[in-house]
Amino acid sequence: MAEVNISINGRNYDIACDRGQEGRIIDLAAYIDQKVKEIASSGAAFNDSHLLVLTSLILADELFEVKNSDLAQTTMISGETAPVNEEEQAELVNVIENLAKKINGIATKIEKAA
Repeated sequence: MAEVNISINGRNYDIACDRGQEGRIIDLAAYIDQKVKEIASSGAAFNDSHLLVLTSLILADELFEVKNSDLAQTTMISGETAPVNEEEQAELVNVIENLAKKINGIATKIEKAA
């Protein structure tokens, strides 16, 4: 296991990851930090928890757009007209729910520390 120190919204976090994934984690953290800063500068959030929730929603929206775009391209290329596989939808919902739980946990810790 490797460990990477990342910074999001001015706070540092030590993140464990598989060896060789350090660069990827740093890139992902930089992307998240950029989104957090964009939302913070817009004045849309009124505290850190709200900021993290808004950022999560925007990132989830981006993910959905990419997934839907990929699905649309696959459908157009293959000529399929079937809707998204229910199993894939359930898996995606599960991933987003787990991310939301983690984000809420982080937000709670941030609120307690503030």
